Amino acid sequence: MATYSAWFVTKRGHPAQALQLKTDLPIPTKLPRDHVLIKVQAVALNPVDYKIMRALPSFIARRPHVAGMEFAGVVVEANGTEFSSGDKVFGPSTWPRPGVLAEYVVLPTSSLAKTPPNVSAVEAAGVSIVTMTAYQGLVKYLHVESGQTVFVNGGSSGVGSAAIQICKSMGCKVVATASAKNKDLLLSLGVDEFIDYTAAPLVEQLLANPPSPKFHALYDAVGLTDPALYLNCASYLAPGGMYLSAGTLPHSWKEFGGLLRQAFEGHLRPAWLGGVPRKFGAITVDFGNKEIEACRDLIAKGAVKPVLDSVHLFDQEGVTKAFEKLMTSHAKGKVVIKVSDDE
Repeated sequence: MATYSAWFVTKRGHPAQALQLKTDLPIPTKLPRDHVLIKVQAVALNPVDYKIMRALPSFIARRPHVAGMEFAGVVVEANGTEFSSGDKVFGPSTWPRPGVLAEYVVLPTSSLAKTPPNVSAVEAAGVSIVTMTAYQGLVKYLHVESGQTVFVNGGSSGVGSAAIQICKSMGCKVVATASAKNKDLLLSLGVDEFIDYTAAPLVEQLLANPPSPKFHALYDAVGLTDPALYLNCASYLAPGGMYLSAGTLPHSWKEFGGLLRQAFEGHLRPAWLGGVPRKFGAITVDFGNKEIEACRDLIAKGAVKPVLDSVHLFDQEGVTKAFEKLMTSHAKGKVVIKVSDDE
């Protein structure tokens, strides 16, 4: 019987202790309807991968389970679907669907799209979640239009870099933040104005030099780290503008408290009682087939180009280093684990 290997999350904790490589797993031969068998080529990591690993108890996280949520690969058994054996595909596999940090995975076709020919498997592995998060945030939540000015906090992150590129493709002016070492990256993506958040507290910089006109939208691609950015946004965000957070799970109780305060000020406390007179939102991403196809179109036409931080091996050392790099919160683009050499 043919077998494969996969990285399982076996317990709560740091990835170095929580992950275990299991080998000799039987490759599935009977597939559910509308599912395909895929040979995985590359997997991209996301902050939610380690946040769930560290935070959620096993009865909620359903451990043990395969790690990883975003991948690129090749269809090896099409199972009568619209795909064919040999098709290169990419997409998300969001919880509670099967994890993808494995040599093979069975997934529903509703979460897949054919990989555009202008990107490699390593590049394609890391574009689906960040592109869909950025696009849906800009279009469905912030209602960004050509000619507007958009502020992107965390421009060197996966979501931030995708948001910058999409804004520029829509004809928007973009002001974005990152550390000084990432200035050249952001300028290469088309940023019109760069702010080094390490030079001084970001809110102090914005209050000292308020934009004129004010930003039409504020997309916080970092998410949940500092409630001050929202609490003071009336000074730099135009009336009717919205502060949108792409944060998923907070890193700490302090960040969780910040999220609660933002939600209270933005939704429960009216402006005439001292609440923030600007909308606050946290994005919930739809990972349906229509959305993954929209993501594919953006990549195929070059509106979004993958930004890679680093590529790691599928072994113990490689997987550990990949998670450790992601957990520094200083990755410049996507952290990818290469599973196979097939292209």
